[in-house]
Order: sequence, then C-alpha cells, then structure tokens
Amino acid sequence: MKTPRTALVALLAGAALTACAGPGTEPAGPTPTGATPVTSQPDPGPSTGPSIGPSRPDPTWKGGPSKPPGPGATTLTGTIRAGVEPNCLLIDDHLLIGGPRDVLTPGARVEVTGHSEPGMMTTCQQGTPFVVESARRA
Repeated sequence: MKTPRTALVALLAGAALTACAGPGTEPAGPTPTGATPVTSQPDPGPSTGPSIGPSRPDPTWKGGPSKPPGPGATTLTGTIRAGVEPNCLLIDDHLLIGGPRDVLTPGARVEVTGHSEPGMMTTCQQGTPFVVESARRA
C-alpha cells in the first residue's frame, strides 16, 4: 500500500514543480549530466566546424557598426592584449567575445560596443566576458 502512495506523492511533486516553471522558462541548476545549461550565447557567426574560444570572423564584415547598439550597450576604447589562453583577447579586464578578428588583434587600439555577460562560461581563464556587437579601429 505504501508504494502507490509514494508514487502518487512523487508524481504530484513533479507536476507542481513543472507548473512552477511556466512557459518559456529554462530549468535552473545542473542537468542529469551535471552540466549547467547555458541560456544565452552570442551568435557565433559563420563557422566551418567546431572551434574553441571566441567565434571566427565574418569575412564580409568591414569592422564598422552594422546596427545601432542595443539597449544597455557599453562602448570600450583601448588597446587589445592577448590573454593567457589561445584566441583570448582582452581590453582592460574585459574578455572580448565575438567580433571581427581582423580588427580585434593584439596591440590594436580599438573601440568596441557591446554588453557585459558576467555569468557566461568561456575557455579563457581571465576577464569578464564582453559580447562585441560592433568594433572599429580607434
């Protein structure tokens, strides 16, 4: 008699938790594999295969603003330096994610517009991720 009652309680608890999530929400916390789901990522742009680190450049992009900055956008100006990991580029304490790699090169003085994503996971071991929306040489 206890087994059906236990199963019923577990079923009701699961239904209640599912109802709390609501439509369009992502589950929080680890997945069955132990990984935490990523709910937002920058558009990696065109790719010819898997890559590690920041996205590959779009060969058709000319390095200027392609659209007005989104709400809450920030503009950073400075000289790019290489990070401790391959393909990691930084301005001050900001790790640059995305953007045109022909413009974003170590030693280049640039102006980038985008937004900070402090919770984003990266393969680089330094800097606060900053998703680049546009970049140009300063």
